[in-house]
Amino acid sequence: MRYLTIALAKGRLAKKAMEMLEEIGITCDEMKEGTRKLIFTNEELKLKFFLAKANDVPTYVEYGSADIGVVGKDTILEEKKNLYEVVDLGFGKCNMVVAGPKEMEERLKYSNTIRVATKYPNIAKDYFYNKKNQKVDIIKLNGSIELAPLVGLSEVIVDIVETGSTLKDNGLVILDTICPLSARMVVNRVSMKMEGERINEIVEGLRNLK
Repeated sequence: MRYLTIALAKGRLAKKAMEMLEEIGITCDEMKEGTRKLIFTNEELKLKFFLAKANDVPTYVEYGSADIGVVGKDTILEEKKNLYEVVDLGFGKCNMVVAGPKEMEERLKYSNTIRVATKYPNIAKDYFYNKKNQKVDIIKLNGSIELAPLVGLSEVIVDIVETGSTLKDNGLVILDTICPLSARMVVNRVSMKMEGERINEIVEGLRNLK
């Protein structure tokens, strides 16, 4: 039997995903040992695990370096990779929103060109160009997106919001909700054909946890 390889987005998401996998009998003691290893193995179940930067998980899965990945829906939408999204794991819930000063509410409806700052240019483009048919200038940023409207770099932002307290603290409001987000499991297309039975067993196990 060949190994099934699972790529997990580093941080809280990987921790929560492993807790869920443990509930369905999929464990990896090596991961708890605080080692500097990059790949962790469960010989008995013929499984390998590795942690990757969230943005890289869809790439590892699309190219078959990982059969399965666990990553946020925001990353799946932004990276636009060719893979199967098989289960909503139901944790890490938040929303992708358009936010800005309250006075931008009217301008968003009627203004032709506005500047939008975001870490998610593909999601922003899809929303404004395809859903709203609105012309915007998209500015890609990597740091605190909330800063952009405060210093005049952009009129609005597209970002992830969990509680909304950071927006509120900076005098910004949610102007529109683009979509709900949460952690998802994704699968390589070839792996689904070759290892469908084993993969579906994991998927069904996780679905039944809810």
